[in-house]
Amino acid sequence: MIKIKPVAAERLPDLLRLMPKAELHMHIEGSLEPELMFALAQRNGLAMAYPDVAALRRAYVFDDLQSFLDIYHKGTLVLRTEQDFYDMALAYLERAAADHVLHAEIFFDTQTHTGHGLSADVVINGLHRACVAGRAQFGIDSSLILCFLRHLSEREAFECLEQALPHRDKLLGVGLASSEVGHPPEKFAQVFARARQLGFRLVAHAGEEGPPAYIWSALDVLKVERIDHGVQALQDPALIARLVKDRIALTVCPLSNLKLRVFQNLAEHNLGRMLEAGIVATVNSDDPAYFGGYINQNFCQTFASLGLTAQQAYQLARNSFEASFVDATAKAAYLERLDTCFETFV
Repeated sequence: MIKIKPVAAERLPDLLRLMPKAELHMHIEGSLEPELMFALAQRNGLAMAYPDVAALRRAYVFDDLQSFLDIYHKGTLVLRTEQDFYDMALAYLERAAADHVLHAEIFFDTQTHTGHGLSADVVINGLHRACVAGRAQFGIDSSLILCFLRHLSEREAFECLEQALPHRDKLLGVGLASSEVGHPPEKFAQVFARARQLGFRLVAHAGEEGPPAYIWSALDVLKVERIDHGVQALQDPALIARLVKDRIALTVCPLSNLKLRVFQNLAEHNLGRMLEAGIVATVNSDDPAYFGGYINQNFCQTFASLGLTAQQAYQLARNSFEASFVDATAKAAYLERLDTCFETFV
């Protein structure tokens, strides 16, 4: 790791926007911008509950995770065809590439859409085609992580996994998302054990609204390799020590935490304290169409609120590549590009 010279505050946003980075926590359905949502509704002959884009955006005010999920799931109703999933994912990849994201590990779920009468094939094929096109058109590498919905049963998660297995070659891993409180990770112990046997990489949402105990369970019961969110970890000194010792990455989403009132303002966010403690923290956008910003907005607004430095920007970007599931060769190439960016900029 290189030592970064100080960068003037007025120049730091330019560095944050330009630096290469990986995004490891982004739900593709959460990138569905209102404009595209209306376009897909029109294409599929569906009526929208809101008269226009502005009215829909005004509805994006949430009290907690569940209030967000309620409106989020309504938005997914416009996704009906393989082309819809392709268009949504390619739009995200174009934005991410413009933000200098070199590699994205994209969360999606099939259970929402099979509940609407679609097949898992439609969802996975559309998203995978977009990943291939994104590499060709924008030079961004991406992979897909299938998330089980934790408010549903483990039996339904097993059904979801079996439906996805014909597309095993298109999937990187599995994760755990949706309503956290009341749905501890151990509820899904058996399906994660099966996914591990099949060679999937494993991640899980834990410690966003749920307690540090959920993070322990995700690590020890589900045996995940990364924790998505994890902001409640700082309540537990023993857990901090575990995360640091084992180099367990946290995929932190600051604007999401703000929008869902996990923190009342960004100045209260604990990202800086995570870095000071030696935690492998990363910055990500979660559901950017709903939470007010893609990855560069998350970096710029959080750095402005917390007074973070260029050295911490470098650490966060480096963490994102190190925590990714790419192979050692690709990882080394990404890190070399990161070092070159900082050396050139400074």
